[in-house]
Amino acid sequence: MSGRARVRARGIARSPSAAEVGCLQASPWPTSVDLSNNEASSSCGFVGASGISQQYKDGISYGDARCTFMGRGGKIRGELMDLDVCTREKLAHVRDCKTGSSGIPVKLVTNLFSLDLPQDWQLYQYHVTYTPNLESRRMRIALLYSHAELSNKAKAFDGVILFLSQKLEEKVTELSSETRGETVKMTLTLTRELPASSPVCVQVFGIIFRKILKKLSMYQIGRNFYKPSEPVEIPQHNLSLWPGFTISVSQFENKLLFSADVSYKVLRNETVLEFMTGLCHQTGMSGFTQTCEKQLVGLIVLTRYNNKTYRIDDIDWSVNPTHTFQKRDGSEITYVDYYKQQYDITLSDLNQPMLVSLLKSKRNDNAEARIAHLIPELCFLTGLTSQATSDFQLMKAVAEKMRLSPLGRQQRLARLADDIQRNKDARFELETWGLHFGCQMSLTGRVVPSEKILMQDHICQPVSAADWSKDMRTWKILSAQSLNKWLIICSSRAENVIENFVSCLTRVGSSMGFNVDYPKIIKVQETPAAFLSAIQKHFDPDVQLVMCILPSHQQNYYDSIKKYLSSDCPVPSQCVLVRTLNKQGMMMSVATKIAMQMTCKLGGELWAVEIPLKSLMVVGIDVCKDAFNKGMAVVGFVASVNPGITRWFSRCILQKTTTDVADCLKVFMIGALNKWYKHNHGMPARIIVYRDGVGDGQLKTLIEYEVPQLLSSVTEASSNTSSKLSVIVVRKKCMPRFFTEVNHTVQNPPLGTMVDSEATRPGCYDFYLISQAACRGTVNPTYYNVIYDDNGLKPDHMQRLTFKLCHLYYNWPGLISIPAPCQYAHKLTFLVAQSIHKEPSLELASSLFYL
Repeated sequence: MSGRARVRARGIARSPSAAEVGCLQASPWPTSVDLSNNEASSSCGFVGASGISQQYKDGISYGDARCTFMGRGGKIRGELMDLDVCTREKLAHVRDCKTGSSGIPVKLVTNLFSLDLPQDWQLYQYHVTYTPNLESRRMRIALLYSHAELSNKAKAFDGVILFLSQKLEEKVTELSSETRGETVKMTLTLTRELPASSPVCVQVFGIIFRKILKKLSMYQIGRNFYKPSEPVEIPQHNLSLWPGFTISVSQFENKLLFSADVSYKVLRNETVLEFMTGLCHQTGMSGFTQTCEKQLVGLIVLTRYNNKTYRIDDIDWSVNPTHTFQKRDGSEITYVDYYKQQYDITLSDLNQPMLVSLLKSKRNDNAEARIAHLIPELCFLTGLTSQATSDFQLMKAVAEKMRLSPLGRQQRLARLADDIQRNKDARFELETWGLHFGCQMSLTGRVVPSEKILMQDHICQPVSAADWSKDMRTWKILSAQSLNKWLIICSSRAENVIENFVSCLTRVGSSMGFNVDYPKIIKVQETPAAFLSAIQKHFDPDVQLVMCILPSHQQNYYDSIKKYLSSDCPVPSQCVLVRTLNKQGMMMSVATKIAMQMTCKLGGELWAVEIPLKSLMVVGIDVCKDAFNKGMAVVGFVASVNPGITRWFSRCILQKTTTDVADCLKVFMIGALNKWYKHNHGMPARIIVYRDGVGDGQLKTLIEYEVPQLLSSVTEASSNTSSKLSVIVVRKKCMPRFFTEVNHTVQNPPLGTMVDSEATRPGCYDFYLISQAACRGTVNPTYYNVIYDDNGLKPDHMQRLTFKLCHLYYNWPGLISIPAPCQYAHKLTFLVAQSIHKEPSLELASSLFYL
């Protein structure tokens, strides 16, 4: 095993011996049993055991204040932590009512199903100890489940914590069993009586439904469930899609609800061995092992004989299928013989190396690392390579299969609900726990009015509320700086299209109110170094913009140019592919799009919407991981600096972190407030921050760490009257889906649909907004959660403002799914994380240079 795998092994296990294991000891990987398939456990643990006996030995707890929710590897389950964060009670203006009233009511169908429980239903939590102590989790479960006292009760047990739906007669129950001639005493101590609304109960309900989906012949991969028996084939691209579902159980406003959404697992019909063979033919034997490791390490593979996924951590070239490993009973067997006996699989290549996967313990991060040896011939690659995702035809074929219409999605959901209700084992499981699976929930939303687009000398009411690109060619934009001196750098391949392109750009710019002079054109060789050298040679301080016509989609062209012109020699830049300019009949459309981007990069303003609030600053924050260094987080911060919300201040920084929490917001906010003061000669009366890029379980950290940074900067910047602050968490991916029923079928909801009841959380000031149109497939709502609010705006006003901001993204003349400042912050962080990998120059902070 290479040094890389040893380092990963040491990261998982503190034991020095773990790094030396060549295959699974005591329990070799082919025979390991996943206890998630056992009634006694699940794919995750339930509640942390440490300290529980001391904490509750003197009495029973009826609350959840000290509860810890555990997932795979003993890690805290993030979404359950978020359920425990209740911010609404601190917001006096929405404590009694958080719903708006403006707009036209619309009846909506959801992907939520009611779960009914008896009125006084409770979950009973027991702490189980063994004397003498048993290390084997499987043995603990088997001994406990053998007792008649528990045989007819609904139960879930992870080896330490036992959950029952019926209370045992005594607070402390003692049981005993014989194993291997030894008497083992089990003590069950009642520690908690939990109401159905408890996050712990929510987690147990989720475990119950995961077990039910397994009874429906679905296999769990990650957190989702798939049906390998119903694959969707894409033979022209050698791909298979496994249909399935992502599921969740959660407490919504008035009741417990089960939610499900359609999911697909993308699988390549190519084994790792086939991939390695093809790579060997391409590269030859010289350097093959290094290239192979570079291509494969880190990928996820699926073994179809047991439908499990593994991460490739290394390749062991010294082991092949003829080598032996030790079985549980201590006997030795070759991999060849094992697969023949266990799965009736005959391996064809006896010289293939073995893939190494380090298996983390589900219960303890400090447990010894288990090393699984996988057969390349039996491992199928999952997901798509970067090369595949850039293949338009391939992605189109995948999208056609995965992008379900509202009716198709609804039919899949109805079939799942029917399967759950008709399956005898599923019904029995629900009945045992006292659960009743109800019908699909309907609710009433509201459709807010469409917005008017403000141009320089015209108020535009777009024909299509989602897209006003045609209007952009007719009316002048708000403001634009003339482009007098600029460079075009291109190769000889672009020679035939340059003149036509510049002519079109000049014409569309003139109609928009953007004056474009003739550029200086420099022809270079087709290498990234030649482009960079030309920029360095011909650039001078008066150059306003550099345009590069790139010969190919090769990433190093774009990266080297953007890195140099964003940090080392700060000037707005525009990169265009030759093939884009060669599209027949598309030149005017392409020129219009590029003219809009160039205007923004020079500090121009394209359009606006009416903002009733005076002296309002809006801020977008996004965080993502750097593409090269996963230990670095890229934090993007974009703030408006004028009351019309058409000019922006952008900052970005890289910080060392293991989480997606920003620690530089105070510096960013003070910079934005100073810029606002310079433009407006005063401080903004209101600041509304939209925080994107928030992962599960981070709400509490945001409230305790990021909000104080923002409050502190606002207080320090204004000595007299402090600006009022609101912070809203934005999530583009959320479980609920909404459909409208029209003529006995279902469709996407109208643009501007707002949902702020029934599908929202009782402890949160939250709402869903559909602010974009979906030409194909099903539209995704965006979820907004107001975690801090000094502004005291009415829910109607907060919701309408959010909808207005979805109109102000200058890279698309239409509505987008999130507020413009969030999308700007996302574009900025993406550019830095993928191409620049360093902080952009402050000289570019006042322009949208990253569009």
